[in-house]
Amino acid sequence: QVQVVESGGGLVQAGGSLTLSCAASGSSFSFVAMGWYRQGPGTQREFVAIVRTGGNTNYEDSVKGRFTISRDNAKNTVHLQMDSLKPEDTAVYYCYVEALRSGNTYQYWGQGTQVTVSS
Repeated sequence: QVQVVESGGGLVQAGGSLTLSCAASGSSFSFVAMGWYRQGPGTQREFVAIVRTGGNTNYEDSVKGRFTISRDNAKNTVHLQMDSLKPEDTAVYYCYVEALRSGNTYQYWGQGTQVTVSS
């Protein structure tokens, strides 16, 4: 089984910064992709950013230039540096992990961490 543990989040004023971190663990798994989704009040969960083992990254358009995703492959951790935060970034942020074992790919989620940006 895979465990996904998040940390970070909290309350920040608009224009401020926060960093989210996520660690994945699980024997015999390789984590081919790690990233973040978010779900704001009354909205569906949406993609934020992802980084793959080779270092390729993708970002949702509204966070490009403000958020930076990074990964430590040796520690199976992923970080999301969020700068120039806006009130519309307020959401529960979920860590997302794609894990590979024996040729099969599995998806796992963290428990979610609240990010609140005040205006």
